[in-house]
Amino acid sequence: MSERKVLNKYFPPDFDPSKIPRRKMPKDKQQIVRLMAPFSMRCNTCGEYIYKGKKFNARKETVQGEDYYGIKIFRFYIKCTQCSAEITFKTDPKNSDYNCEHGAQRNFEPWRANDEKQEEDKLARLEEEENNPMAALENKAIDSKREMDILDALQSIKSRNSRLERAGKEDTDRILDHISSRTEVGDSDVVRKLSEFEEQQRREQEEDEEEVRRVFGRAYLDGVPDIELDDGGPSESSGSEPTTPRDGEDLPVASGSGASTSAARPKPAAAAVKRKLDAVEPTAASLLSDAQKAIVGQSFGTMAPPKKKKGNNALANKLGIKLKPAGK
Repeated sequence: MSERKVLNKYFPPDFDPSKIPRRKMPKDKQQIVRLMAPFSMRCNTCGEYIYKGKKFNARKETVQGEDYYGIKIFRFYIKCTQCSAEITFKTDPKNSDYNCEHGAQRNFEPWRANDEKQEEDKLARLEEEENNPMAALENKAIDSKREMDILDALQSIKSRNSRLERAGKEDTDRILDHISSRTEVGDSDVVRKLSEFEEQQRREQEEDEEEVRRVFGRAYLDGVPDIELDDGGPSESSGSEPTTPRDGEDLPVASGSGASTSAARPKPAAAAVKRKLDAVEPTAASLLSDAQKAIVGQSFGTMAPPKKKKGNNALANKLGIKLKPAGK
C-alpha cells in the first residue's frame, strides 16, 4: 500500500541498469479485451444463436503473416454462451468488416450479398476490358452516355427549381401587394362608415330634440332645458304675469327694452319656469282644498296636528336638570 501511487522510486548507489536482462515478448502474445459480437452468428456445436452486440471477454492476437497493404489483421477468441465452445473471427480491412473463421457460422445478411455481387461484376468487367479492347471502348461509350443523361437530368432539375423559386417570389410579392391594398381599402371603408354612423347619430339626436320641443313646448339650449330662477317674484320689465302658452305655441314678442334682449338671445319655444329661491316646499295637506279636507276628515277622522319636536327641555327633565328661560 505504501508504494501504490509513488512517483519516484529509490535507486541504490550501486545500481547498474546494464546488468538487468531484457525480456523478450512473444510476437503472438494474446491480450484480454472486452468486446461485443460484431455480427449475428450461430454456434456450430450446440446451435445457439449469438446476436450482434453480445458482450464477451475475448482474447486478442495479431495474425502472423497476414496484412492488407500494411494494415495488421487481428484475431479474436470468444466462447459460446451455451456450450462454451471456442469461436474465432478476424478483421477484414478490405471490406471494413469481420470474417467468421472457426466455431460458428455467420447469419445471412441480404445487403452483404448485394455488395458482393456488385464487386464481382466490377471485377469481371475489368478483366473483360483488359482482354478485349472493343469491349472497353463500348463500356466507355456507355459510361459517357450515362454521365450525359445524369448531367441533363441535373440541369433540368436546377432549371425547374429556379423557375419555381422565381414564380414563388413573384407570387409572394403579388400576394403582399394585394394584402396591403386590401388593408388600405379596408381602413378607408372603416373611416367612411364611422363618419356616416356619427352623422346619422347627430341627425337622430336633432330630430329627437325637435320632437321634444314640439310636443312639450320646452326650450332646449344645447340639450339642457332653459329654467330661470328668480329671487323676487315676477319680472319688473315685463309689467304683467307670465303667460304659459299651449303646446306648440310660441311666447308673444316683448316690446321696449325686452326687444333688444330677445334679439340678442334666441327666443325660447315655451315659457320659462320661475320660482323663488326662499320658497318653502308645500305639504300634501296644504295642497288640498277645503272640500277635500272635509272629505278626508269624514273618512279618516280629524287630522291629528303635527307633533312638536322635543327640544332641550325634554332631555333636561330626563336628566333632572332645570334650565332657565332665555329671556330671563
